[in-house]
Amino acid sequence: MANPKPLMAKSSGTETADAAVQSALRTLDAEGGGIAAIAAALQSDLRTPFIAAADLIKNAKGRLIVTGLGKSGHIGRKIAATFASTGTPAFFVHAAEASHGDLGMITADDVILALSWSGEQPEMKNLISYAVRFRIAVIAMTAERESSLAKAADVALTLPKAREACPHNLAPTTSSLMMLALGDALAIALLEGRGFTSIDFSVLHPGGKLGALLKYTRDLMHSGDAVPLKPLGTKMSEALVEMTSKGFGCVGIVDVRGHLAGIVTDGDLRRHMGPDLMTATVDEVMTRNPKTIDRDVLAGEALEILNSSKITTLIVTDAGKPVGIVHLHDFLRAGVA
Repeated sequence: MANPKPLMAKSSGTETADAAVQSALRTLDAEGGGIAAIAAALQSDLRTPFIAAADLIKNAKGRLIVTGLGKSGHIGRKIAATFASTGTPAFFVHAAEASHGDLGMITADDVILALSWSGEQPEMKNLISYAVRFRIAVIAMTAERESSLAKAADVALTLPKAREACPHNLAPTTSSLMMLALGDALAIALLEGRGFTSIDFSVLHPGGKLGALLKYTRDLMHSGDAVPLKPLGTKMSEALVEMTSKGFGCVGIVDVRGHLAGIVTDGDLRRHMGPDLMTATVDEVMTRNPKTIDRDVLAGEALEILNSSKITTLIVTDAGKPVGIVHLHDFLRAGVA
């Protein structure tokens, strides 16, 4: 009878989990080192070419054409999308497809941002030749200062060398993140240089939660007769009817000039609960100088006020007079919260 095979020791689930976490930490440490290296380079050798690249893009009459292959191509697509969404017209052209008709998408007024870690991708040769022929400015993003791409470019953004997070130093990981980070840095530098505002941003991002956050209070508020209001001197019995009928759990109190003088909330009712509550006036119960909001405030900012103040309703005012009211539920329905 043959001897049974020895049993292999199996690592526990905890050991496997710990190994995965340690691997993740090594990856983040390696990639963090790459970002730190870029920050250091921007304060030395990378400073001048970065400024030149930003000026080229900012002063271009046409668009920014981002190009690359492989992982650099994937990063290039994201960089182009970031530029486009922050006020710099941009789109991605695949370096290999450029040689099969897509060169026609690039004009003499454009600027090309070419991504290649090695700077020696043969598929990019025709695109660079086209740029030279029609005097189209080229910005290279590469790790090789003496590469063909860097030498052919008008501006070379030379990334510092860094080890990949891959244990074999092969799979593009740290290098991809470094390209992405430098692309983001360029896009944000141009955003700030152009004075691109949240209003400009909202024009380009009308959809999804981001679009909802960029709506204004005026887009969400209830106005007119829907706003619960009563004048100073009103009996609490009447104020309670107004609160109940309008359904916001509060009633704004206005003075003789129509300015907001205070607010009566459910909390105020609880604090003043007693046999004389219904015969008291709102003046005795209301919270004076309540939090209000302007109708031109972004919805995201209004939501932050609600959350930080731990309240559910804000009265919208214009020059001190109530013109609307917004409730937390309005933000939920709009997809803001």
